[in-house]
Amino acid sequence: MQSYQEFLDLSVGFPQEGFEVINDELYFHDLNLMEMIETYGTPLRFTYLPIVSKKIQQAKILFQTAILKNNYRGSYKYCYCTKSSHFKHIVEEALKNDIHLETSSAFDMPMIDYLERAGTVTKDITVICNGFKTYQYKQYIIDMLHDGFKNIIPVLDNKEEFNLYDDEIELDEPCNLGIRVAAEEQPDSQFYTSRLGIRIEDVIDFYNHKIANNPNFKVKLLHFFINSGISDTPYYWNELEKYVTLYCKFKKVNPDLDTLDIGGGMPFKDSLVHDFDYEYMVNEIVYRIKQICNHHDVVEPDIITEFGKYTVAEASGILYKVLGRKQQNDREKWFMIDGSFITNLPDVWALNQKYILLPINNWDSEYEKVNLGGITCDGQDYYNQEAHINSVFMPKTRKVQYLGFFHTGAYQDVLSGYGGIHHCLLPSPKHVIIRRNRDETFNFEVFGEEQNSKQVMKLLGYY
Repeated sequence: MQSYQEFLDLSVGFPQEGFEVINDELYFHDLNLMEMIETYGTPLRFTYLPIVSKKIQQAKILFQTAILKNNYRGSYKYCYCTKSSHFKHIVEEALKNDIHLETSSAFDMPMIDYLERAGTVTKDITVICNGFKTYQYKQYIIDMLHDGFKNIIPVLDNKEEFNLYDDEIELDEPCNLGIRVAAEEQPDSQFYTSRLGIRIEDVIDFYNHKIANNPNFKVKLLHFFINSGISDTPYYWNELEKYVTLYCKFKKVNPDLDTLDIGGGMPFKDSLVHDFDYEYMVNEIVYRIKQICNHHDVVEPDIITEFGKYTVAEASGILYKVLGRKQQNDREKWFMIDGSFITNLPDVWALNQKYILLPINNWDSEYEKVNLGGITCDGQDYYNQEAHINSVFMPKTRKVQYLGFFHTGAYQDVLSGYGGIHHCLLPSPKHVIIRRNRDETFNFEVFGEEQNSKQVMKLLGYY
């Protein structure tokens, strides 16, 4: 019978970029994962920071190439969507690449203020402030504008949001605003229109009545986000055309408008058969924006993107040990891992998200079909299906088995409630950050130890 390695190669093609097997053990971007397990134990969450910069630079090159190829007259600006991972080491790594930020809630603003005081950013940084805004969020925006953060752009999510800015913002130069358009949802959605943003038919009328004659404000940016993400589908291209057409109509009544924020949604590699054509998609987006603007005799806008998952997902993974094997009937074999999908990878449970799953060792062994079970007492705490096949296969062996989920760096720590209380009181796993030294050696830093019982009991009020 074939080895697991031969089986995977015939199934999807292996090795692949970022993954290779050396001496029967898996390496991730040259990282010896078995050595990490022997050093730090399992479950182990790790983040390899150079991937963050790599993804940003790839996107910048794609857009600049498309701009040159299409003789596009606007510029491109990369904004990192902070909600995908707010951690300091992630944000600081992203900011090494001459980018800007997009925020979604009140506490983003003190974070940016901290980064400025630490010298990581300057007050010239562009900050796109999205989301439905609480009073505190709006007040932070106002205070930071008055403190000299001149490129903070509040994106109006509703008409009423403007009132507080109108009452309280007093600047020497007009304050730049954005308007978010409420996008239409996919045909299979439970809703017709996004709950976020202002209705498309109300945008220009709202501007004319509330902002056009107000010397203290300029609407510089039009923003939309298509919930399905960037995809080569009739739905996506239809929505893109609709909002670029709105931009053109809006530009004719508002000469200050010069920027189109097309949001996020660039996919990340969540499968070994991932075949998304990034170069084609970016070029097609730039091409279509230009064509629509030419049709309406409008100068092409500057383009902003807000990539989150794309930026950080592929930098991280989580490693587990198989604690036990259980044959529950003639056909179903279970590997019980020393962690939980519900608590460590909540998108697996909530969104049926798939990640790249690979064994860390025993690649020369035969393979078998298995189900993976977490150790909470919840019937939904399992993983039994890959993105490209309705099964999970692992090496068939009685030896100690380790396995890893990869490209898990977006949202999972935050949705898990890092450092908080988790289902069945399972602890947050140890988290290691990995950087690359100038001599290409690795630098390991323990960002957080595994939670202990006293920490959990204190959160529950027992201490």
